[in-house]
Amino acid sequence: MEAARPINYNGHGFSLLGEKGRFVLPPDFRKNVRDSGAGERVLCLTKHPRWKCLTGFGLGRADLFESELDKLEATAIARGQDFDRELRANQMYGFTRVTFDDSGRFIMPDRYFKLGGIGERAFFLGGGLQFTIWSPDELNRMGEGWEDAREACADLEEQALAGKGRK
Repeated sequence: MEAARPINYNGHGFSLLGEKGRFVLPPDFRKNVRDSGAGERVLCLTKHPRWKCLTGFGLGRADLFESELDKLEATAIARGQDFDRELRANQMYGFTRVTFDDSGRFIMPDRYFKLGGIGERAFFLGGGLQFTIWSPDELNRMGEGWEDAREACADLEEQALAGKGRK
């Protein structure tokens, strides 16, 4: 049997918190999350290990965790650094499964609003094997290297707010 190819997330998206407390997963991300989960509409969410944002991915991503842990551990050993494999594994495998409908609407568990600093606006940023979900305010606190993401977020937020005003 051929090994599944990793799913990569790229691009940007934006969602305002809508009716019934739901965000909308952008279409490109939605398709990749579904493809990663063999057709299941399940978004995996967790707190990013370093930044004040969330990480999202499809169910298939977890299949890569053990090999990633092996690489992280080997790198730490080669650098003479400590590596707490159990802590990192808990961070990786401790994700929450959230279902979404055909339109991408999902309800974010309450704790993730606090952990990611998320309010009523969410910016989605592709990042390869996973994507991040940012509060625009938290993204604006990031330093050098985040200029393009900040501008994309501002543009998409402006479009979303203009669209909301038309309804």
